[in-house]
Amino acid sequence: MSDTLSKNSPTQGGRSPNKGITLAVIAATQLMVVLDATIVNIALPQIRDALDFSTTNLSWVINAYTLTFGGLLLLGGRAGDILGRRRVFIAGTLLFGLASLLGGFAQDGGMLLAARALQGIGGAICSPTAFALIATNFEEGPERNRAFGVFSAVAGSGAAIGLLAGGVLTEYLDWRWVFFVNVPIAVLIAFAAPRYIAESERHPGKFDLPGALTSTLGLVGLVYGFIRAASDGWTDAVTLGSFAVGVILIAAFVVIETRTAQPITPLKLFANRNRTGGLVMMLCLAAAMFGIFFYITLFVQGPLDYSPLKAGFAFLPISASIIVAAQLASSLQIKYGPKPFMAGGALLVTIGLSWLTFMNADSGYVDGVLGPTVVFGFGMGLVFVPVMLLSVAGVSGEETGAASGLLNSMQQIGGSLGLSILTTVFAHYAIAESKVQLPGFMATATPEQKAWLAEKQEFPKGTGAANEVLAQGISHGFIVGAVMAGIAFVIGIVVIKAKASDLPSDAAGVAMH
Repeated sequence: MSDTLSKNSPTQGGRSPNKGITLAVIAATQLMVVLDATIVNIALPQIRDALDFSTTNLSWVINAYTLTFGGLLLLGGRAGDILGRRRVFIAGTLLFGLASLLGGFAQDGGMLLAARALQGIGGAICSPTAFALIATNFEEGPERNRAFGVFSAVAGSGAAIGLLAGGVLTEYLDWRWVFFVNVPIAVLIAFAAPRYIAESERHPGKFDLPGALTSTLGLVGLVYGFIRAASDGWTDAVTLGSFAVGVILIAAFVVIETRTAQPITPLKLFANRNRTGGLVMMLCLAAAMFGIFFYITLFVQGPLDYSPLKAGFAFLPISASIIVAAQLASSLQIKYGPKPFMAGGALLVTIGLSWLTFMNADSGYVDGVLGPTVVFGFGMGLVFVPVMLLSVAGVSGEETGAASGLLNSMQQIGGSLGLSILTTVFAHYAIAESKVQLPGFMATATPEQKAWLAEKQEFPKGTGAANEVLAQGISHGFIVGAVMAGIAFVIGIVVIKAKASDLPSDAAGVAMH
């Protein structure tokens, strides 16, 4: 680094004497990335109205971020190993901040989605390097364990903080501030990083760009196919073409990974049945979780008419139940093993999602939202920790990062695919209910309401017809979510054979990433 830096600035191979500031900078980056997965959710109704998104296309505001983030996460970790973790960390953080600035200034849906995709790329670059920099900057043993504990706590609380922050910013400022808020944070992190974070040694290697691109673009094709089917049907040529391209690219990805000397995803990691079972469980459960945050946000700010801030508080019980259950599973699985918590948690998630299928336009917060989502959250909390630990159990030291990154990728990819599938089902039943509601609406609607319907092709917000359409679509969409959770439960019963002795003794910090 430049001679103008302080003499106490860490250099390659050294460590900063200001460990508290070092950890704060690293943890702040992870908080920014994790927080962004939920802070935008609360602003979705306002984004939809401001940029003329349909409810089905609105899901791309989430998917554009999660697809690029999950698809490129392993490549971002590899870049840090090859080019230097601090250098890549700073670049990813600045890219995330730039993308956030562009998102805040977006004037149409296309610009916002491009900014969200760019945010995902920035997050995929800085998030895995942030985690790896803890090993670079903290001595192995109690010091590093404490750092991992703080990092995990920040990552775990990010969702709840994001929901509240999104509510405050949207209600008292504007939806654009859910993006603008990242900009000063990113600039401060980039300024502080060279002063308080030590650079890692570079490791020779190659970038598996073909693997990263085929996997990411293949997933985009599949997600686009589902969302296209929601509006244009399953026989539409573009829908079928998207699915075909997605399947071909995913197949190409598998072939590439089997023939590449340094694959981005070592396929041998799937040889362990417990690890593979846990990864598929995460894929299924994340699909349901993304649906919860997306559609319950629309419901509480639609039929329940909650303000953005009140909507943020409405989600806090979910976060609390996840945290409580995760602590319970973490302390008891050493005695009872991971299987009871994985299977039992998946069963609770299935029950919670099945409860949500009874939602209707007259459902209140307690019976329609609070009850089922707390059951859902408690189940998710029971599953999280054992799945994370099994993902790195029996993995060699040089592949631990790839194994934990693979779990994170599966969560993001599962969420994107699941949300797109739920959106397809939502659209089918919402369209059917619209036809039922149309005669009654036209008989009582004001001229302004009729003009809104003609222009937007949907019922005005707050009308009984709009509430019925939304509730019908959501309740039927969660049938798919319950089925996915049911698949995870079966996997937990049939596939998972792990015992307490199979859990790694020193992988808690790594797994909690």
